[in-house]
Amino acid sequence: MTTTQRKPADVSEQQARRVAEAARETEWRKPSFGKELFLGRFRLDLIDPWPAPEPRPDADDFLARLDAYARSEMDGARIEREARIPDEVFHGLARLGAFGMKIDKEYGGLGLSNLHYCKALTLVGSVSPAVGALLSAHQSIGVPQPLKIFGSAEQKKAFLPRLAAGEVSAFLLTEPDVGSDPARLGTVAEPVEGGYRLNGIKLWATNGTVATLLVVMARVPDKGITAFVVEGDAPGITVERRNEFLGLRGLENSVTRFHDVFVPAENVIGGLGKGLKIALTTLNTGRLSLPAMCVGAGKRSLQIAREWSADRVQWGRPVGQHEAVSTKLAFIAATTYAMESMLDLSCLIADDDRNDIRIEAALVKLFASEMAWRVADELVQIRGGRGFETAASLDARGERPAEAEQILRDLRINRIFEGSTEIMHLLIAREAVDAHLAVAGDIVDPEAGLARKARAGARAGAFYARWLPTLAVGRGQTLNAYAEFGPLAAHLRYVERASRKLARSTFYAMSRWQGKLERKQGFLGRIVDIGAELFAMSATCVRARAERRDRPAGTELADLFCRQARLRVEALFTALWDNTDALDGKAARRLLDGRYAFLEEGMVAPPSDNAWVAAWQPGPGTVADVRRRIPPPDAPEQSG
Repeated sequence: MTTTQRKPADVSEQQARRVAEAARETEWRKPSFGKELFLGRFRLDLIDPWPAPEPRPDADDFLARLDAYARSEMDGARIEREARIPDEVFHGLARLGAFGMKIDKEYGGLGLSNLHYCKALTLVGSVSPAVGALLSAHQSIGVPQPLKIFGSAEQKKAFLPRLAAGEVSAFLLTEPDVGSDPARLGTVAEPVEGGYRLNGIKLWATNGTVATLLVVMARVPDKGITAFVVEGDAPGITVERRNEFLGLRGLENSVTRFHDVFVPAENVIGGLGKGLKIALTTLNTGRLSLPAMCVGAGKRSLQIAREWSADRVQWGRPVGQHEAVSTKLAFIAATTYAMESMLDLSCLIADDDRNDIRIEAALVKLFASEMAWRVADELVQIRGGRGFETAASLDARGERPAEAEQILRDLRINRIFEGSTEIMHLLIAREAVDAHLAVAGDIVDPEAGLARKARAGARAGAFYARWLPTLAVGRGQTLNAYAEFGPLAAHLRYVERASRKLARSTFYAMSRWQGKLERKQGFLGRIVDIGAELFAMSATCVRARAERRDRPAGTELADLFCRQARLRVEALFTALWDNTDALDGKAARRLLDGRYAFLEEGMVAPPSDNAWVAAWQPGPGTVADVRRRIPPPDAPEQSG
């Protein structure tokens, strides 16, 4: 049997853009708070009152049992020390049903809501982020979620019960030379009798060393990128290595080779050429799992910072009473409250299925991954030298093993996982300007002819004649607006005004740069960051109002967060037009040309002739297979 070599395709920028655009969900069948926010419409009614979760005694019971198991049987320090999740943890989680949290009950799963699922990930991730990543990658982007949305009845019956019972799944898209640009995908699935022959190599497959079922994205000739369910032990698959990282030391992440792997035709998910759309749709709610673990890290950071700052005395006072530290403590507390508020709200509106949450899920992923990293960095600073010292070293000399440096290391990947911050900025910005492109896209499209541009001009004129006047004044300029929010009303008035200013800024940018706007990534990133802060402010205020009777301290945290956020928003608005973006770009081009190479003199780099991106050749594996298979438990127990 011959193998066709498929290297990453050499595609133009326009071709890459068309592939990405074709994978987008272009219709808005349901309202979206985030979409309206970027258009200058503060639709508070879409999130207020705070949605009431459906009572789920079974889910509450599961969380209680998971909490007990995590406290008594999961040893986060051991996982960090051995860089490996023990077999017995796999067994224990399987007995509890943790591998089937998002799988419907009819297939043996728990059928949890997004809210309960994320609460479970927050809990587990606070003990071991590696275990949180295992469960998240398995259910949020692995086989269960794509099959839940796009799978056939036969596929669900064949695969979901196995996964609910404890088999592990993985998602394989990235390749050594293909990251966020899927138009260059090199893995190919060639049609053969009864199915497809899969050839290629995949990089950074979380759970790849332990997964027995895989979602693999491959290019079918003349049909496009397609999603397949692939048996992890199929002949021709070689797990070539387990990758090692800065953090998440227990992560089972692989380089996986496919050589003439036969995949039955019935294992195509959702139809030929639908792979990228499936991936993006899956991530709409799948992205909520990552901020769930950021919330867990924020909570643990807050606990360490609070206890240490009250106990440690310097210059006659606890360090937490010194302003240099108290500002950091206030930031950690307020930001953790905001992250949890955004996440819970996004989960709840996803569960009630009345709103489209693609923008909200992306915003909370972006905000939580960036802010949790800052929280952890401040924690390390508060702890001083002890923050840089490992928990094991602290414990060895008789001090409390606070894992501050591990939290920092483990969180760093979240700014890259499931869409880097830079990619998230562009993805959200594309959705934020969607309404503009819908009416004026042909005006800025270099491929559009004069007739298309003329028609677009007429549509745009009618749209902006109606829309622009709505951005001049609004409820945020009325002194008694949002009075029902008490001391938080002023913050919601600010959000309403800022939302209109954000929309005006976007319009001005489109008028100024037109088709070149997509290259103004600094500007677009700031637009998105402003939107994220405004969403966070809204979520904290709505939550604080909902729980002010039972938890009045929430209003204090919401007020604190909003005051901090407003300072960041004002700085971002200023930076939209007053920045060094153009100069930075010029300096970067000079740097790439070698003009500043003299700055690299006087240091010693490790010697290596290896390429920056490793080349790969098709064919059978030539190294030992390093896959890990979890042996069955000696005495399986039934979950309660």
